[in-house]
Amino acid sequence: MTPRKIRTTTALSLAALTGFGLLVGCQSGGDAKAPPKAAAKPHGYVEGAEEASEQQSRLVLADAATGRVETLDLVTGDLTPLDGADDIQGLRTDGRFAYVSAAGATHAVDSGAWTVDHGDHVHYYRAAIRDVGAIAGTGTVRIHSDQALTAVSSAAGTKLYDRAELEAGSVPAGRAVTGAGSGPVVPYKEHLLVTAVEAGKDTVEVRDRQGTRVTSFEEPCAQVRGSAVTRRGVVFGCADGALLVSEDKGTFDAEKIPYGTAVKPSERAAGFHHRAGSTTLAALSGDDAVWVLDVTDRTWTRVETGPVLSANTAGEGAPLLALGTDGVLTAYDTATGRSVARKQLLTEGAESEGPGSVAIEVDTTRAYVNDAAARKVHEIDYNDRLRVARTFALDFAPTYMVETGR
Repeated sequence: MTPRKIRTTTALSLAALTGFGLLVGCQSGGDAKAPPKAAAKPHGYVEGAEEASEQQSRLVLADAATGRVETLDLVTGDLTPLDGADDIQGLRTDGRFAYVSAAGATHAVDSGAWTVDHGDHVHYYRAAIRDVGAIAGTGTVRIHSDQALTAVSSAAGTKLYDRAELEAGSVPAGRAVTGAGSGPVVPYKEHLLVTAVEAGKDTVEVRDRQGTRVTSFEEPCAQVRGSAVTRRGVVFGCADGALLVSEDKGTFDAEKIPYGTAVKPSERAAGFHHRAGSTTLAALSGDDAVWVLDVTDRTWTRVETGPVLSANTAGEGAPLLALGTDGVLTAYDTATGRSVARKQLLTEGAESEGPGSVAIEVDTTRAYVNDAAARKVHEIDYNDRLRVARTFALDFAPTYMVETGR
């Protein structure tokens, strides 16, 4: 795979946006008078990877019509081609790997960019981009990972994959999670959170990594549809609101965050989107509104947006970003629900690309929106009235998009 530069239009130089730093150590040096010995590996060392001073964001893009898959490095502007796939139906990520759902299989792609958060400090890494291989059958709906395991949930159930083997470039044999049904399974705090235990029930169960039950919660979560991992814990979307599962010194707890009002099934939060590390989540509510869930304050806010294709938010005071079926990107004040900025962004026909194809990916300063009809990706400064900072012109249609490096 040979990277190639793509043409961009930009209001800011790349150098002003991102940069490389020297390897960042998190410990002091040794005694200068000590006898010479083999150099110790620095704290945070990862074999085959380069540590950087800033997040190394990349976009994985897939063209549903041609099966083409490429990775766009947002630091260098390089495009790297990957193995394509027939009948691509979706694209998901766990922060480092992208998972291409296609006819016959789900393919794993190592984007070569990721972040390791140690709480009091963070490490950013970049490495080679490469195909890994087919990881599961068709119908993959949810993927969650931690540093040890990747859980792939589909209509057929959930399988667990050894993370170290995936990072080494090969697909290990998957291990089935018994009794999980089609609900999401989330690796969390060296355990597994298993929903829909004995398919059809409303239980959320904590198991150890070998699959043995540790505890289950009295608080039910009926009809689980969405899930997200935040700094406050794991959020599951339930028929009557959300269930927040947290852990403190080995003890797990569950707390319901109710909608506080009657919500039609069609207006429930079906899938959550947020900036990695944020505790503010966005989810579509029917065809013409967006839910904002503040996990910290335990509150839901329904923002009347009008017909909408996609929504996301960076949280912590950042606006809610909603892309309408008319191609207009609107920023809303999440406290008041009032529109604070609008930008005509996509060409006509954006809504015809298919459900879930138009994405808004957010990080700490920028948002990215794929424009398949125009064969572009737009980089948006959401703190500057939705100013278009860069536009990446492509020679294929980015039907699906995810951001990695988080």
